[in-house]
Amino acid sequence: MNLFPLLDQVTVLPNFAVGSKEELINALVDILEEKLESDEQLEEVRNAVFEREEIMSTGVGKGLAIPHAKTKAVTENLAAFALLKEPLDFDSIDDEPVRLVFLLVGPESNNSQHIKLLSRISRLMNSGSFREKILGCTSTEEILSAFKEEEEKYFVS
Repeated sequence: MNLFPLLDQVTVLPNFAVGSKEELINALVDILEEKLESDEQLEEVRNAVFEREEIMSTGVGKGLAIPHAKTKAVTENLAAFALLKEPLDFDSIDDEPVRLVFLLVGPESNNSQHIKLLSRISRLMNSGSFREKILGCTSTEEILSAFKEEEEKYFVS
């Protein structure tokens, strides 16, 4: 499964300004609202993401955070991406702030697919040239195009 189809005009936030990690996660979860059927589902997703974050920060280093969770509230994978205007402290493992944030939420029933998607995000974002390309983007369209091109270059499926 590719990441690009999980992102769209609504779920990509370029040049996004937030004041805290909590505000950022809440904003990313909120943009998934139209993909869910109820406010209850949205709150279950929010709770699952924050519960996962309490276990250990999802700030994985190199300016990237991948907040994620599995929950019974969803039946398919959902994602959102933010390119932050300013670096934000995210309690990352390398103690560096983040500017690239990829939220992934998946169904509890499909653990292997969730792990594969997390791995794909990590592999894509591990590329210094790709991170630089994304950091240079100024619009949703540019970010979507960058993800599509990078996946087509490395992952043909």
